Amino acid sequence: MESAHYHQDLALLHWQIELGVTETICDAPVNRYDLPATPEKPVGVAAAVGKGPVALQEADVVGEATRSAAAAPSLEALRAAITAFPHCELQKGARNFVAAEGGPDARVMVIGEAPNRDEDRAGKPFVGAAGQLLDRMLAAVDMGRNHADTPVYVTNCLPWRPPQDRDPTPEEIAMLRPFLLRQIALVKPQAIVVMGNGACQMVLGRRGITRLRGEWAKVSGVPVLPMFHPGYLLRNPEAKRDTWADLLSLKQRLRNG
Repeated sequence: MESAHYHQDLALLHWQIELGVTETICDAPVNRYDLPATPEKPVGVAAAVGKGPVALQEADVVGEATRSAAAAPSLEALRAAITAFPHCELQKGARNFVAAEGGPDARVMVIGEAPNRDEDRAGKPFVGAAGQLLDRMLAAVDMGRNHADTPVYVTNCLPWRPPQDRDPTPEEIAMLRPFLLRQIALVKPQAIVVMGNGACQMVLGRRGITRLRGEWAKVSGVPVLPMFHPGYLLRNPEAKRDTWADLLSLKQRLRNG
């Protein structure tokens, strides 16, 4: 006979897995009150947390990421370089690498925020209700992931889901941004759409989507249009009017070349 607390305990275990817990019992007991005789010297990105760009430069994590990304001659090689990059802890807690969708000949590149739980499970960007809304938005202006005339390349600013869907840290943004910029260089889109604050932070180095949306910018010589994320539109349908204006602006930019 099942215990009365069986289902509750099982739900708690699933919740811990979602948080990224990979180990519950160590080989040896740990005394949390015991201080080490000699403090350990921090290494890698962990040493840079809270100490600014100087510490990051000392660890040379960003430089290593930049060199690794620049050496990738194709999108397939770039994915291999990202998964082989040893300094990002997000890879250890995520279920899947969230791969981009679309061919390298896409005219438009859509960049979303960090993957959520559904995207992490599927290994694809923009799935579920938000993905369906994105597809309807693109179709309304004669675009789409598999559109014959105006194909769209869809990706996220990060390839792995942060634990509990938290915001990426400045260190994570700094080390993974070179890979995203290389992705842009390989796709060579005519226009980029960044959806949500996370994508704006990663691509443009700025936040405040309600202020930034609809205002064209540039990165690596490519026009960039910030827009509301479809997930935000599902929660705030009154913002769809502004998004429709942004979609028309995108269509006009492509028409003008």
